[in-house]
Amino acid sequence: MMKVQVKARNRAFGFDTGVGESVLYSGLRTGVALPYECATGTCGTCKAKLIEGELDDQWPEAPGRKYLKSDQGEFLMCQCAAKTDLSIEIGNFVSEATPGAVIPAKFTGIVGGSRMLTPDVKAFTVELDRSTEFDAGQFVAVRFPGIGGYRGYSMVNFERRTQTLEFVVKKLPGGGVSEWLFDNEPTGVELEIFGPLGSATFYPGMGKNVLCIAGGSGIAGMMSIFSRGCQENYFADHQGYLFFGVRTANDAFYLDELAAFKAKHPENLHITVALSTEAVTDEVKAAFPGLEFDTGFVHEVAARKMKDHYDNIVAYLAGPPPAVDAAIRTLVLEARLSADSIRYDKFS
Repeated sequence: MMKVQVKARNRAFGFDTGVGESVLYSGLRTGVALPYECATGTCGTCKAKLIEGELDDQWPEAPGRKYLKSDQGEFLMCQCAAKTDLSIEIGNFVSEATPGAVIPAKFTGIVGGSRMLTPDVKAFTVELDRSTEFDAGQFVAVRFPGIGGYRGYSMVNFERRTQTLEFVVKKLPGGGVSEWLFDNEPTGVELEIFGPLGSATFYPGMGKNVLCIAGGSGIAGMMSIFSRGCQENYFADHQGYLFFGVRTANDAFYLDELAAFKAKHPENLHITVALSTEAVTDEVKAAFPGLEFDTGFVHEVAARKMKDHYDNIVAYLAGPPPAVDAAIRTLVLEARLSADSIRYDKFS
């Protein structure tokens, strides 16, 4: 073990780190709430300045490096591991983990199975080496064999304590992980997993109406939120609005599951599928009579249908970054929601 000494804006922290373990993951697993958003090398939020010691950069090609001033000793905590004891400086306020929060940990997982949801969307499950807890809306960082860096995936399922995690992945041209998943049968493959991570979480005790706006595979975390809400009968007393954006009806998935949520609380759950590139047909409406369908980008559809329905609400956003940014603008400028009423995690 090596020592990491952290000087933050508000106070100093110290924790141990293992050989090959990223500085960020070391701090998080010991209960130090170091700053991050994606935790996988994309966003640059976890940057720190090296004051003393030596680092091993485990993914020099990480996209988040473009946000660094390397000549001033800045590095990504999520991608760098200690080679010696370290002294680092962080320009943010840092605190200890919130009491009662689930502390992230490292797991080994085996892919238990996969299934195609659409021609370019695949679902798969992972069986962990031990049980864990996570909050609805959280994600984990996953490392696949032979592919550099970790990737973030939200859990689709929700159980208070479980060894099974469910994920959904959209195939992206040039995406190393997604192409590997689609070109291979992943069942039985061993993965490295770190988590749970993320702050876009849902708690039944918050007592607010829920708005979820998701594009494509971003529906994963929303499924977890609605699963917990239905399990705990939350929507018997609160309104739930979910807007799911896809290009065409053939690109939609989890519609049976969404219809099952709606059936549990038909008066208080309002679920709309937004088709961005085609009109809604009578055939689609007839196949899922409990769901609503509309045409347009998901944030535009949500804005139309949510007008005058923003009282006592917390909003959750997920999907492609441009869609999330557009939804944020709508919620801030039109709905006048405060920042603490809008929750999302940046990982893509």
